[in-house]
Amino acid sequence: MNIRTERVEIPVSDGTTMSGHLCRPEGDAPRPGLLILQEIFGVNAHIRDVAERYAREGFVTLAPDLFHRIQPDFVGSYDDIPGSVKLAMAYNEADIDLRSAADFLSKHPAVIGDRLASLGFCMGGRMSFLANAVAPLRCAVSFYGAIAPDKVAYAERLSGPMMMIWAGKDAHISEEKARGSVEAVRKAGKPYVNVEFSAQNHGFFCDARSDYDAGAAAQAWALTLAFLKTHLG
Repeated sequence: MNIRTERVEIPVSDGTTMSGHLCRPEGDAPRPGLLILQEIFGVNAHIRDVAERYAREGFVTLAPDLFHRIQPDFVGSYDDIPGSVKLAMAYNEADIDLRSAADFLSKHPAVIGDRLASLGFCMGGRMSFLANAVAPLRCAVSFYGAIAPDKVAYAERLSGPMMMIWAGKDAHISEEKARGSVEAVRKAGKPYVNVEFSAQNHGFFCDARSDYDAGAAAQAWALTLAFLKTHLG
């Protein structure tokens, strides 16, 4: 499927402006919308590529620059994780940004306004869980997101089914925290899908990182695509 890509400027409810990478299939037919939420490394080449891949599957995708207040257009290095972590630790306006990004996407003329979802990785996985609680989403996907302990309270507010994907050998998210995240959703009585790739490390979906696993990434791609199409059509 041929797509168009463009940089957009998203008005945020606190008066700031956030850039975003927007991708959409060619043609006039409106499509479901999908937020693609960044790792701590910003809206880099990998995140833009993921947004474009999902656009080729029929979604209008938007990857917002969540660090727009701190360091606009930041692209971190996979060889300097502490530098990106420092930036992520300073980020605390997620609720506002996620609602504003979802609102922008829902009002785009190429989008079916009430058919939105989110998908994110690492920090973005955590943000995807939050987006499902603060915006009217049909569903959301979190790849190895650090949801527990401080975001589990949002489980009560999830608006759509939640898919959580974990890496069994994740050095950053303990098995206890992963279990705590799933248990919070279960206790809240919200629908969810829980998947663990037991032999993989954190970041296994990203083909620009040393922990990339092509087989697991291909399986995760098929699972997320089926999940999104089930709930978004």
